[in-house]
Amino acid sequence: MRRALLLATCLTWPALAPAAAEELPVRAVTLSNAGLVQIERGGTLAPEASITFRAPVEDIDDVLKTLVLRDAGGTVEGLRLPAQDLETEAFRGLPLRPADFENRVALLRALRGHPVEAGGAAGRLADAEEAEAGLRVSLITPQGLRLVLLREGDQVQLADAALAARIARAAAALAAARTADERQVEIRLGGATAPREVGFATVTGAPLWKPSWRLVIPAGEGEARLQGWAVVENRSGTDWEGVRLSLVSGNPAAYRQALYTPIRVTRPGQPVRAADQPRVEADAGARPAPPPPAPMAAAMAPAPRAFRMAEAAPPAAEPLADLPAATAASAAGRVAFTLPGPVTIRGGETANLPFLDARLPAERLWWVQDLAARNPLNAVRLRNAGDRTLPDGLAAVFGAEGAEAGAYLGDAEIRAVAPGDQRLLAFARDRDVQLSAASSSSERPVKAEFRRGVVVVGTLRQEEVALAVDPRGGKGRLVVDLPRRPGATPRFAVAAEGDFGLRHEAMLEGGPQTLRFGFEREGRREAPLFDAGLGDPILLRWRELDLEQNLRRLPGGPDSLETLRGVLEGLPAAAPGRETLAGIVGGMAEARRLLEAAHGAIRSYAAAEAALGRARAAAEDRTGAEREEARRRLNQASLAAERAGGAADAAWEAWQRAVVAVLARTG
Repeated sequence: MRRALLLATCLTWPALAPAAAEELPVRAVTLSNAGLVQIERGGTLAPEASITFRAPVEDIDDVLKTLVLRDAGGTVEGLRLPAQDLETEAFRGLPLRPADFENRVALLRALRGHPVEAGGAAGRLADAEEAEAGLRVSLITPQGLRLVLLREGDQVQLADAALAARIARAAAALAAARTADERQVEIRLGGATAPREVGFATVTGAPLWKPSWRLVIPAGEGEARLQGWAVVENRSGTDWEGVRLSLVSGNPAAYRQALYTPIRVTRPGQPVRAADQPRVEADAGARPAPPPPAPMAAAMAPAPRAFRMAEAAPPAAEPLADLPAATAASAAGRVAFTLPGPVTIRGGETANLPFLDARLPAERLWWVQDLAARNPLNAVRLRNAGDRTLPDGLAAVFGAEGAEAGAYLGDAEIRAVAPGDQRLLAFARDRDVQLSAASSSSERPVKAEFRRGVVVVGTLRQEEVALAVDPRGGKGRLVVDLPRRPGATPRFAVAAEGDFGLRHEAMLEGGPQTLRFGFEREGRREAPLFDAGLGDPILLRWRELDLEQNLRRLPGGPDSLETLRGVLEGLPAAAPGRETLAGIVGGMAEARRLLEAAHGAIRSYAAAEAALGRARAAAEDRTGAEREEARRRLNQASLAAERAGGAADAAWEAWQRAVVAVLARTG
């Protein structure tokens, strides 16, 4: 007997580890600020060789989506890698499970019923157990049950070679699953007859490279020094030895797709058809006819210190060492900085590498972003005088001259700056410069328009923000950002517009001054001549109206005339509609006079009616001579009431004629 306990014929996986397979070295790495890395591998490949490399499981989807192969002398046959769930797929259809590899007894018991050879005997495996002398195996043979004692080095061999090979692959998969965070990928090539240069690239997710800036600024207007450093992390699982490293800034559209995950499409189930079962209702006999429906009811109707411009200050010594310049290339909203020399970053390391050293036009200034702030921000305006976009990043700001030379002044955020563009970078608050803001508004009429019974007054609303600034001797530029006011037109010089709103710039000369920011907004309001809820005043009858309660609602009533007079007084002499409005005001004054007269006449009529009622009651209570006197007084009261009613009618009609004339002016 052989000296090995043979449980499988092979422990390798030929489909994934061919004899001729090479892992090509990393030649170039491109990191993107979108969280992507493009890794390019290349080298000389023998004609019969395939390419292998390892990749994290989390990157396999991206590998399958982005792999690009360069091979001038061969053809691509395909890519192979283990299934995502190694254990599940390797053990699918096998009579054993991963837990059965815990010990030899568990493994043999999982193979019960399969034909084997053990200890010189052949039969179907019935059981296995540990004994003091060794491993006792029970076999079922044509002659019956046979017990075989196996000592160390004896073998158990499966009679089914295909099953043995599958178990060998399952064992290999079980070993590979212990490093389940990686997969080995094989790219199979063919058709080559000689060694040749082969390369391939993949794009996968990665920590984005992070630019950090060092900015040295002048005291006033001059030149700033901007140095860029890139924080780079190698989380690819592979060392980068002497690679060409490029840093890309752009906004690519990047997606993830589950290409490595098996996806099964759910299909609708279709039942097995059987003959229809007839349904029969039993006859329960005749029933009375149902009563007719009740008639429907009718439908109801639905109810630091202030800086100063430098005066012939001597130039300060350069505080920063020169950096090697990266090669920059731009295309379609994308800029790539390629470092000048090879870079080595081992897997798991973080590096901080210089990639930019530029001199940019700069101007120190104060910046007001919040009008309620007590002090402005210390800031610098930079202009990108180069031909490449500067990517986003955080800049540590240092001074270049005087007491600030070499001193850290603060941090400033840089948003992407295209060639020729400029940015304001705030890095501190200047507590020596004082600010105070106040707001006011006023409104005046500028025109009048008319429609029947209504004067439409066009207004111009003026809104102002006043900003008092005391620079305490400081001289320089002040930039103020104000929010837009929808519907309002700014009446001050606007230097720029953007997400910040409206930008204004002014020069401070050392002393206190006030900046005023005005806005104008057109509006309109209506001044009705009467309350339309009463109806047309021409059709009103005073006898049907409670005049005391509704006097203010009538043309010429209290308040309406005063409102129109106020509008007329505020209108400029040449304002559109002023002449017509003056006529309306005159007509309303006459209507006021006539309404007051009608009001008095109606009150007199009410008094006469009251006297008539008393006289009528007195005539009914008297007898004899007193009764005759009461009747005489009744006649007099009746005549007086009739005359008072006629006077009230006349006064009301006079008022209505005046109202007709006023309404005719409004159209």
